[in-house]
Amino acid sequence: MTDVNRPPDDRIGGWTRLVTARPRLSLLIALIFTALAVVAGSGVADRMGSGGWEDPASESAYATKALEKRFPASQPNLILLVDSGRKTVDDPAVAAEGRALAKRLSDEKAVTGVTSYWATGAPSLRARDRGEAIIAARILGDESAAGKALERIAPHYRGAHGPVEVRVGGMVAVRHELQSTIQEDLLRAEMIALPITLVLLVMVFGSAVAALLPLGVGIVAILGTDAVLRGLTEFTDVSVFAQNLTTALGLGLAIDYALFIVRRFREELGRGAEKLPAVAATLRTAGRTVLFSALTVAASLAAMLVFPQYFLRSFAYAGIAVVLIAATAALVVLPAALILLGDRVNALDLTRLLRRGRPARGGEPGAGWARLARLVMRRAPVFALATVAGLVALGLPFLRVEFGTADDRQLPSSAESHMVQQHIREGFPGGPGGAVEVLAEGRGTGTKALADYSAKISALPQVLRVDSPAGRFADGRLVAEPGPAEAARLSEGSAEITVQPKGEAVDTASQDLVRTIRAQEPSFTTSATGTAAVLVDTKDSIADRLPWAAAIIVAVTLLLVFLLTGSVLIPIQAVLLNALSLTAMFGAVVWVFQDGHLSGPLSFTTSGDIETTLPVLMFCVAFGLSMDYGVFLLSRIKEEYDRTGDHQAAVEFGLRRTGGLITAAALILAVVMVGIGTSRVTNTKMLGLGIALAVLMDAMVVRGLLVPAVMKLTGRATWWAPGPLRRLHTRFGLSEGESTPAEHREGSGTDAAATGGDADDRRCGGEGGPHGEDGAHGEDGVQVEGKKTRDRVGTGH
Repeated sequence: MTDVNRPPDDRIGGWTRLVTARPRLSLLIALIFTALAVVAGSGVADRMGSGGWEDPASESAYATKALEKRFPASQPNLILLVDSGRKTVDDPAVAAEGRALAKRLSDEKAVTGVTSYWATGAPSLRARDRGEAIIAARILGDESAAGKALERIAPHYRGAHGPVEVRVGGMVAVRHELQSTIQEDLLRAEMIALPITLVLLVMVFGSAVAALLPLGVGIVAILGTDAVLRGLTEFTDVSVFAQNLTTALGLGLAIDYALFIVRRFREELGRGAEKLPAVAATLRTAGRTVLFSALTVAASLAAMLVFPQYFLRSFAYAGIAVVLIAATAALVVLPAALILLGDRVNALDLTRLLRRGRPARGGEPGAGWARLARLVMRRAPVFALATVAGLVALGLPFLRVEFGTADDRQLPSSAESHMVQQHIREGFPGGPGGAVEVLAEGRGTGTKALADYSAKISALPQVLRVDSPAGRFADGRLVAEPGPAEAARLSEGSAEITVQPKGEAVDTASQDLVRTIRAQEPSFTTSATGTAAVLVDTKDSIADRLPWAAAIIVAVTLLLVFLLTGSVLIPIQAVLLNALSLTAMFGAVVWVFQDGHLSGPLSFTTSGDIETTLPVLMFCVAFGLSMDYGVFLLSRIKEEYDRTGDHQAAVEFGLRRTGGLITAAALILAVVMVGIGTSRVTNTKMLGLGIALAVLMDAMVVRGLLVPAVMKLTGRATWWAPGPLRRLHTRFGLSEGESTPAEHREGSGTDAAATGGDADDRRCGGEGGPHGEDGAHGEDGVQVEGKKTRDRVGTGH
């Protein structure tokens, strides 16, 4: 290779010197860091919570805490479902056993507020067919302490007791089963995703050595993030669900970043560069793109910090940590490994046997993507309209979305706590979880005022009955005088009032009932809580903060893409097209998980709604990942446009160079997300499968069809920016490649563009899928035979 054919810039920058000066030491430090992370992150799941969907500053959160303290029986989190078999719960033997169980439970440490059907005679604690009854109690302490107490208590009550059979349920049991199920499912997902990912990486690279590098970066990112989350649990609540995102993004983004770094390094070797200049060129180009991508993804995930629910904030903690650690490993540890490996990065060709005897395919690597780009740009209006219409149509089901709260139906139908709550929903006139609990406080909480208030609330059309210290009310009148149970609803100037709705716990009528109750103006202060009240407050909280989160994502994306491209229009296009790429995901979420289609094959129980915080989470994650691929495509288009000044050729070049690689990266990330989607927990299943769909739609439809069509329609105006912004980009902007813009360079123009504008590209080609379109394996079109990679470069050399 002559000097004229060498890469135009062999400068070794300060960052390259820093990360490659002592490569063995760098790898040793990374190994020590990983070992320490294993120790620091051990047991992190045991310290995580399985709730966090509520706004801690809301009215319902205040009322819940106050009622827990003053009236623990009003907030039961433990339920013993007592089945009387062939007898009724009023049978003397069954009643005696029920009272004995309740007495035993009240003697347990950390248990308070024990109540039962046999003590109160409350209709809500007895099944309509009189075959089952409830013993309810509250286990004190936070989620961790309550879970440990449940583990100690439950075995002594579960199973046969004389004439009855007992099953254990309640929210503390639901959360305990969620936590253990997620941990088991996460391990299974990793066992599924890792070997498949390794096989796909071998197919992409053709080399087992190159394939192991992205996996190594991913493992460092996952273990490092576990350690970060373990540290955060000392200061704040962290959701156990965040571990799923750690695994998914740790593998997915690490593989994305390593794919582009290793691909560019092999490309530089194929051009004849020595390993140190090859690493330098890689970090100046692909390295900068990785940095931009990581910042964009981190910004999308950081937007969840504006929400008060620790469920969402936990995903921000995990996402930001895993993105930054993955990018750091790709930009620090990976270059050190590449320096030590050199040409051996192409060793252990495991695909040679598959190619033996197969005739080599002709054509230039990436030619298929180039043909697609030309076809799309020739019919740009048709492709743009058809693609937009198709994506909008796929998203239409989201218009009928119903928001709800996460409950026991997140668990598989075989889970004990799910079965208990399902029996209560189907067989009881009103369970402890469906009521609206009202805390009355102040000097006006006298018996007469409470009676008037209770009668007024009971007259509302959505109300079945009201239980208060003044008695039991229905249809606006007193139906039962106060007894010992009602007297217990008074405590030091405060009272507890239970409003039992006629409908479901979180349907529209129950939510309207909460608003109606809060609109009342009695002589005392009231605060409402319960499942419906929590949902109302959560929806209001999300709606209040969603504009701020969207503004953060849009502003940071616009800024970073502008710094990458120097264009005003491209950042706007990027935001709009990325948002459009998510429509299929949101439409599928409603069609599948709300409407219940495919519930059988996917093994989940539909609740008829979508948990309120989940669309926010899915948007932030999927938008960030979409920008990840968008940055890689735009950086190559920008590089070629700067070099030739030919807009259409630059779009074709970018798609030819990145189309196959982005598709391979998206496929690998989708495999990881589908592995997460095999979870038995519905929200985790929805998260994994939904984001897998969004990633594939973005990589294959938006990047392959919509981006080239839109960029063709906008033409050279795509790159316009006013003078002050051009000067800002000249000073602060960075992009993949450091070529002088073509319009500022003497001798550039149509001649170069007419021939594709890239002699090196005709030698080394782009990505035509896992093995290129010329039969040469590897996404960079480099044929690998032992260590002499750069002596045998792709077709057309």
